[in-house]
Amino acid sequence: MQVFAHHLYEHKKGLRNLILHTTKAEYKDEIISRLNKNNISFLIQHVGHDKINVFFGSKECVEVVNSFINRSLTDLTDEEDFILGIMLGYDRLLQCKRYLKRKARKDLKIAS
Repeated sequence: MQVFAHHLYEHKKGLRNLILHTTKAEYKDEIISRLNKNNISFLIQHVGHDKINVFFGSKECVEVVNSFINRSLTDLTDEEDFILGIMLGYDRLLQCKRYLKRKARKDLKIAS
């Protein structure tokens, strides 16, 4: 919960508009309580039976994520993966490289 507390601090200080926090499912109720107490929008995605992904931050960012997070993160399209990475504040150049690599890999599969 220390990492979650730090993520919450970063959001409240305006350092990040969107955070992805992965944790044990047993912390779900406590996390929901803290996010509701702070009036922070969130989306919870179950990862298996014992983990959750918690997307939280500005309402608009959470709404965008909610529009395409209806399956595992590994099943996102190349474009969705790129958008999510940018929204989470990952390095833009690295995200561009990741996107191009993913597209090239899929193009090879299609050509085969």
